[in-house]
Amino acid sequence: MAITSANQLELLQTAEAVAREKMIDPGLVVEAMEESLARAAKSRYGAEMDIRVSIDRKTGKATFTRVRTVVEDEELENYQAEMTVEQAKQYMEAPEVGSVYVEEVPPVEMGRIAAQSAKQVILQKVREAERDRQYEDFKDRAGTIINGAVKREEFGNVIVDLGGAEAVLRRNDKIGRESYRPNDRVRAYIKEVRREVRGHQIFLSRTAPEFMAELFKMEVPEIYDGIIEVKAVARDPGSRAKIAVISYDGSIDPVGACVGMRGSRVQAVVNELQGEKIDIIPWNEDQPTFLVNALQPAEVSKVVLDEEAGKIEVVVPEEQLSLAIGRRGQNVRLASQLTNLDIDIMTEAEESARRQKEFEARTGLFMESLDLDEFFAQLLVSEGFTNLEEVAYVELDELLVIDGVDEGTAQELQTRAREHLEAQAKAALDAARELGVEDSLIEFEGLTPQMVEALAKDDVKTLEDFATCADWELAGGWTTVDGERIKDDGVLEPFGITLEEAQDLVMTARIMLGWVDPAELEQAEEDGVAADEEAEA
Repeated sequence: MAITSANQLELLQTAEAVAREKMIDPGLVVEAMEESLARAAKSRYGAEMDIRVSIDRKTGKATFTRVRTVVEDEELENYQAEMTVEQAKQYMEAPEVGSVYVEEVPPVEMGRIAAQSAKQVILQKVREAERDRQYEDFKDRAGTIINGAVKREEFGNVIVDLGGAEAVLRRNDKIGRESYRPNDRVRAYIKEVRREVRGHQIFLSRTAPEFMAELFKMEVPEIYDGIIEVKAVARDPGSRAKIAVISYDGSIDPVGACVGMRGSRVQAVVNELQGEKIDIIPWNEDQPTFLVNALQPAEVSKVVLDEEAGKIEVVVPEEQLSLAIGRRGQNVRLASQLTNLDIDIMTEAEESARRQKEFEARTGLFMESLDLDEFFAQLLVSEGFTNLEEVAYVELDELLVIDGVDEGTAQELQTRAREHLEAQAKAALDAARELGVEDSLIEFEGLTPQMVEALAKDDVKTLEDFATCADWELAGGWTTVDGERIKDDGVLEPFGITLEEAQDLVMTARIMLGWVDPAELEQAEEDGVAADEEAEA
């Protein structure tokens, strides 16, 4: 192809046509043409040369130039694209290092191979520009619902034409066994838009909980207007879902508004989600109350909340157990996702048996440790005493309220409890020393001898070892894996240590060892508080 003999305006016409078709800037196409022509010229004149091409944006004329840069004598490496100050004097009046000498060279005739290479460069540049344009157009639309037409299906993934852009609905983001044919209309949630060098950039989902929330926003004007808010959504895509809503207007029932006249509003969402059954639940700030609502249609007898562990026990009548758990555990799993709590469901009989077992275990502890008869130990447990520390260090008056306990008996009980605790502490300390624990850890304030022994068994034997521990390694925590909460046991968790207390202990150890500057820590805390206040504002 002889580019020089062709109609020069044809270059600009081609650039404009391509830019119009791909909805990109014509200037980007012209730049791609310049680069492709420069490559062809280098293959003709030599790859070492710095050949550049400039296409006039009005006439389409292509100008080929050779550029040489002036460098220091010792830095001269490429004789075709560089020259020394001395060599430059024959071309320039007062050359300096960094000066550039530009001379025009004859245009080149593009052979078949060069033309093919030029075409590849232009196509690549156009693709990059098109991808950049798509990213800029859609990056702010993540989190919204979009309609598109199915273009094709690749290995279970559906390619969707959004009009000027392509998106992908991956296999695990489809509801159940949905299948699509070319040109089918599809509505989906824009889950993510990210810049990728290759492949798709716009990722759709029909299984995301947010998809359901956005569908309700489209069907329920009160949600769109902010009168009703969707607080949480949990889904088993294609099967069942729970959505929690709250109304900021006392005269509007949030559940009724979402259901609509004769169920018209919720039915529209159900139809879009392939018949997914939806439970609409009133949201409540009180977690136990919210959980009772979330477990509908099952009835709940009692709820016991452990806020520190993020765990909750639910007691239901025997006949309600299967309903509360649901088919394959679906109802309780969705309720757990909705409330973000780990839920244990038990019948009234199971709870009664568990409480009886706890009662017997505490009774046995007091009988053995304090040398009491069974009746007296049961009295202590009935009054709410659960461990020896409570008996040893409680106010004397709290023991005197027990029937048959006078001041002398109360003091004797406390003496026995303290002696037993001291004996336990000494035994734990001896065991820890045998395991090789250093005094730096034994003397560290905030750790009991029993805690030190537990740490030693976990191979934490020095203050340095303790300072490297993570707070969750000490206090325990929860990890979410594949949507399920898994318990991580902490070394000091049996002693009732909280995550905040573990953080304080570890940070104190690091300060004592000089690993952390207290002044910097204080400044970081102040900055954090200021940032939180700014975010709230």
